[in-house]
Amino acid sequence: CQLGAGGIDGLRRLVDDFYRLMDERPEAAALRALHPADLSASRDKLACFLSGWLGGPPDQYRAAYGEPMMRRRHFAFPIGPAERDAWMAALSRALDEVTAADPELHAALHARFAAMAEHMRNQSHDGHPAGRCRQHA
Repeated sequence: CQLGAGGIDGLRRLVDDFYRLMDERPEAAALRALHPADLSASRDKLACFLSGWLGGPPDQYRAAYGEPMMRRRHFAFPIGPAERDAWMAALSRALDEVTAADPELHAALHARFAAMAEHMRNQSHDGHPAGRCRQHA
């Protein structure tokens, strides 16, 4: 993984900080409730996925969990603007902590994560599936 000089250790720290912040931040409570109580597997899955997504070994996630297909894996969970924003807020704070010494890395990662957060959204602002036309009565 190319998370600055931190490599995989920096990436695992980012994931740990992210999940800690989801536990601590009241605005992330609904999003946190979508996760299992024990985050051990979630931490490992996210770290493995991000390692390949950020340029590290791409086979780590596939070997353990299959093809990433992250949007498809998240279809079962309603992800609207509020969930997207809560995810991004916790991740942004974690990035602040992990990439504080490298503003360029921070900006690059923040932009990639923001695009991912929007891509994962499957609900519109009014709770209807995103990307579908609705008929009005």
